[in-house]
Amino acid sequence: MFKGLINRPIAVTMVLIATIVLGIAAIRELPVSLMPDIDIPQITVQVTSPDRSARELNDLLIAPLRMQLVQVPHLTDITCTARDGSGLIQMTFEYGADADYIFIDVNERVDRATTNWPIGEERPLIARASATDIPAFFINVSLKEGLNVEGNSFLEMSDFTRQVIVRRLEQLPQVAMVDISGQVFPQLLIVPDMEKLRALGIDEDQLSNAIQGSNVRLGNLSIRDGEYRFNVRFESSVVTREDVENVWLKLGGRTYQIKDLAQVSEEQQRINGMVTGNGSQCVTLAVIKRSDARMADLRDGVHDLMAAFERDYPNLEFQVTRDQTELLDYSISNMISNLLFGALFACCIIFFFMQDFRSPLLVVITIPTALIISFLFFYVIGISINIISLSGLVLGLGMMVDNSIITIDNITQRWQKGEPLDDACVLGTQEVFAPMLSSVLTTCAVFIPLIFMSGIAGALFYDEAMAVTITLLSALLVSVMVIPVFYYRLYRKQPCFRPNSFISRFGIGNMTKGYEHAIRWLFRRRGVMWSVFGIAVALIGVLFVNLEKEKMPAISHSDTLLNIEWNQRISVEENNRRCEEIMAQFPDRITQYTCMTGAQQFALSHTRETGLSEAIIYMKARSAEDITDIESEAMTYIFNNWPDAAYGCQASGNVFDMLFPDTEAPLVARIKRSDGSTPEPDQLTTLLSSVSAALPGVEIQPSEWNEHIELITDPERLALYDVSYNMVLGYLRNAMNAGSVLRISKGDISMPVMIGMGDKEARDLIQGSYINTRGGRVPLEILLKETRNRDLKSITSGVDGEYYPLPLEVSGKEARHTMDVIEKVVREDERFDVSFTGAYFNNRQMIRELSGVLVISLLLLFFILAAQFESLIQPLIILSELIIDIFAVLAVLWLCGESLNLMSMIGMVVMCGIAINDSILKVDTINRLLESGYGLKHAILEAGKRRLNAIIMTSLTTILAIAPFLVRGDMGSDLQYPLSLALISGMVAGTLVSIFFVPLAYYEIYKKRYR
Repeated sequence: MFKGLINRPIAVTMVLIATIVLGIAAIRELPVSLMPDIDIPQITVQVTSPDRSARELNDLLIAPLRMQLVQVPHLTDITCTARDGSGLIQMTFEYGADADYIFIDVNERVDRATTNWPIGEERPLIARASATDIPAFFINVSLKEGLNVEGNSFLEMSDFTRQVIVRRLEQLPQVAMVDISGQVFPQLLIVPDMEKLRALGIDEDQLSNAIQGSNVRLGNLSIRDGEYRFNVRFESSVVTREDVENVWLKLGGRTYQIKDLAQVSEEQQRINGMVTGNGSQCVTLAVIKRSDARMADLRDGVHDLMAAFERDYPNLEFQVTRDQTELLDYSISNMISNLLFGALFACCIIFFFMQDFRSPLLVVITIPTALIISFLFFYVIGISINIISLSGLVLGLGMMVDNSIITIDNITQRWQKGEPLDDACVLGTQEVFAPMLSSVLTTCAVFIPLIFMSGIAGALFYDEAMAVTITLLSALLVSVMVIPVFYYRLYRKQPCFRPNSFISRFGIGNMTKGYEHAIRWLFRRRGVMWSVFGIAVALIGVLFVNLEKEKMPAISHSDTLLNIEWNQRISVEENNRRCEEIMAQFPDRITQYTCMTGAQQFALSHTRETGLSEAIIYMKARSAEDITDIESEAMTYIFNNWPDAAYGCQASGNVFDMLFPDTEAPLVARIKRSDGSTPEPDQLTTLLSSVSAALPGVEIQPSEWNEHIELITDPERLALYDVSYNMVLGYLRNAMNAGSVLRISKGDISMPVMIGMGDKEARDLIQGSYINTRGGRVPLEILLKETRNRDLKSITSGVDGEYYPLPLEVSGKEARHTMDVIEKVVREDERFDVSFTGAYFNNRQMIRELSGVLVISLLLLFFILAAQFESLIQPLIILSELIIDIFAVLAVLWLCGESLNLMSMIGMVVMCGIAINDSILKVDTINRLLESGYGLKHAILEAGKRRLNAIIMTSLTTILAIAPFLVRGDMGSDLQYPLSLALISGMVAGTLVSIFFVPLAYYEIYKKRYR
């Protein structure tokens, strides 16, 4: 086959060009995204009931739902959280389960549970989690400075944003939807003139009845007129403020209009939350990308539209924040630059080792050709361009060059020995094809078990495994079908291979003499290598146990989210004032910030649900180092000024954080009452104080609680003064501007008409207030008693019932001691029980899985090598080097302060497949020399000299191809840093072991057979 290819260079070139053209066309169609498009096995159920407390909502609404939903198949975890006015149920399922069937099942069970709910409750909102739920970016819309004056300016801007800006954004083909928060809505407030009402002897209910009676619609009536029938419509509706003011009512023989007895005004509804951007109140828009849209197209479309907005609406200011497209561009561009630098380094290595200018040219042809062919296969099997697939390409880059180097080096050696050039090209390629195929298969073999990892991690690294496999197979095809043909065409006019005289001066060829001296010295002192082998065996277990274990490596961010729970019943305005006070401490160090205070209005779950006394502050700094300092200083400032507050920082949110969230604490103690009831705040405070005293080095967050006013009626006095509960309730609603009369349509919203008494302080709610009865005016303070109580801010429950989650930031080494101490403290208080969850357990499970993957990979390597060499001993010789390699990886991770995480473990698994490639070639060469009549020691020395340059070149090209990842600074590099560190350290050790240890091991095993 190879002979026919060499004789048909034009056919080979045309096929190659056609493949490249198809590959380039495929690249233009490949979707580009930050991470692979993976189904996230999560479903959330949102419950809304504004008038219910957390306890009521949990007992009446959440508990029936939980009892139904825990029976859904493939459920791995369920967490229910009830707050005042709302609740959230988060369910996680086994990855790979039928998401469509589960979604239908959840809906059916929710419908079944809601049949037992109180009448009038809204059906819960059920949503499936998706990678596209993360907004591509947020847009803050505000009035330009100087225009945000008192009045309805912001109210009008909010309405304009909702009706115009959002709709224009959603018209873009790349936009799935625009989520919105920070809106304000109008209301008609009727404030009665109480003096006039008392003089006329009426109350607010008569005003309300008059307005409702004027808003009548009977629909269509049909009447016959001879042979015809006509529709008669009767309509008396209230649709504007003037309509309300002009409503008539008759009192004491006189007629009055509402405007004679009350003041009617259109104003902003009371807000439960607000958003400010860089100090200005704004409406924030979360732009959600369609799953099949390219991020670059979305960015270009939105930027063009933003430019049109700024031109068309000069009074409005638009600011883009949390831009995922910047992260994508930065990460992808860094990955591509790393790819290019790796290719450049590889060419430089080949240039100096081959010692001429034509050999590197062949490698330069190989790299882009194999990459383009790889992208063609990406398109065929449906893999997108993302930081995972690109990292697979970078890993494959060094190895794809290996095949070209081995082919060129073997052809050159045969030509230098006097064989004709065409025979050297054919026989040299045939000779190394089998070991190269074995090397590719062994490398791919270590990736196959990664695909079978449980959960999202296995699905995520499917892209990386497939990228490496495709790249290596593409490079192998190019190496055996293109390199020999072009090598022959480049050198056919030369009588023999002649190194370049200038490059030869660098003396790289003298390494052979140094190698010969070193290997002879080790043959005389074989105990040195066996001592190193014994030390590696002894210390592998020690290093493995002592390394910190994490799920994922730390990812650097230049922005963050600061979550605050003030643990005080403050207003939204005070909440926002405190947030702005915190931001004022960093005037020149934060380039952008957004404060989301109180309850937010987003429909999707991309932003954490918050209550009135909570806040989320988004901060962006110039660098990752700056944001770390700002986080620390902000939390210190909060502690010094509001010691009751609970706070913490988390990543601002991207697809990676959604797939691998770091919000779960290393250890979470689930504290629950022995009788199954919800823990009381006072009891919890006492228990947490005991835990804090027993763990002086661990930060124990205070329990989050709410203080509320509780009004207790006196039934005897109500009966005595002939006052009903409804009269008291109606008065309280009106006093707090919550007396709803009706709702009127205004555009796309429904505007409430309220009867109120203006703004009142809590202390004035009862004192000085009266209820009009038939017998006269009754002071409210003799009917009600006011007390202040406090309760948990949120009630959490799961499969085992209600509990209080206590997050503990402890290292893996301290986790067991911490659990023992907490269990002892809880046992002393017989009212509570405790169980533990957290990242600590998930990380240990992941490491166990990856250890199993490593064992399976080694078994696959053994089977492949045994099939290649027709021996059960020689595969053990090759695989024995992995003991030293793994020891070197663990030692480097420990010295560099890195943890044992998913990426470093994958790097170790991949290293096992790559490091033995050099040993495979060396053992194969030794076998060939022994078959040709060489003595054992002579064969070992000759094989070492023949393969020395190829081994060093292939190792250096692989190492230098991934070396750019050792420079951190973006998500792609941070993610690949532990993998690269493990791979490089293993490759350096593996190269030395392949050069020196494997020959000695081969000699020790076969020395008796070849005496």
